[in-house]
Amino acid sequence: MSRSPVSSRFARVTRRSVLALAFRTAAAAEKTAQAPDSLVFCAYNVKNWLLMDRFEGGAVVQKASKPEPEKAAVIGILKTIAPDVLGLSEIGGESDLKEIQSRLKKAGIDLPQWELTHGGDLNRSLGLLSRFPISSRQSITDLTYTINGQVFPVQRGFLDVTVQPRPGFSLRCIGVHLKSMREVPEADQEVMRRNEAGLLRKHLSAILDADPATPILLYGDFNEHRHEPPIKAIQGSRTGLNFMEDLRIVDVNGQTWTHYWEAADSYSRLDYFFLSRALKPLVDKQRSYIFHSDDFDKASDHRPIVVSLNLPVTMTGN
Repeated sequence: MSRSPVSSRFARVTRRSVLALAFRTAAAAEKTAQAPDSLVFCAYNVKNWLLMDRFEGGAVVQKASKPEPEKAAVIGILKTIAPDVLGLSEIGGESDLKEIQSRLKKAGIDLPQWELTHGGDLNRSLGLLSRFPISSRQSITDLTYTINGQVFPVQRGFLDVTVQPRPGFSLRCIGVHLKSMREVPEADQEVMRRNEAGLLRKHLSAILDADPATPILLYGDFNEHRHEPPIKAIQGSRTGLNFMEDLRIVDVNGQTWTHYWEAADSYSRLDYFFLSRALKPLVDKQRSYIFHSDDFDKASDHRPIVVSLNLPVTMTGN
């Protein structure tokens, strides 16, 4: 018995629909299989990767770049760490960030996505390089505060991007480099840093008030000791939904310092990761650490800090 034209067309449409569904299902399965199950984030103050006056060969050289041996040492350290996302401080402009990006690619680490931001200090910027797509950008460059009637800018601004390492999961990355401990004639450096910390806390609270389930990784050079008021202000109330947990990590020797000040022969912990409540369960503490090598200071006066995250299969974040 022959089929009717209508039945034949229906059969062809059905076969096409089944094949299309099978193709989409296979493509989705392949995409899921290719999606990473972990993410390595490194935060690193690379010590003046920018143009500045430097003392070289017994003379001052104006607008000189970071010396080549120091650059090579930075890239060597990062090659060892092999980050998926890299948060940088103390870099210059876009050309400096792209130089680091290019050198890393030659070393086998391809981080094509990038963000660069600054505050009132136009010479030192914050940068971020990522293997994963940046789905949104919320960096802030124009925040100010007042001390004794004088208006000051947040010197390096706040770098703020959302990275999407796999379907269904987004990570909010917020990078900072607070006012240095160097004394300045305009105001008390401690009070300046406390004001910057207060503005950062407001920014964090605004995000978490809107969605307490947002996975936030706050990182950078905070130029402050753990027990001081700026750190406590940034963390917020320990019992509140918006609390930011200090991720306590150590190096291979069990030590926590991240910065060495040669002039004072002083070791301090100035670089931190802070985690929102939604992000804390994803941290792989065993694979999170402070990088150490005997010649770390050939690259920078800071040591990089590293956090490893176990990515959920499905989760929504801002």
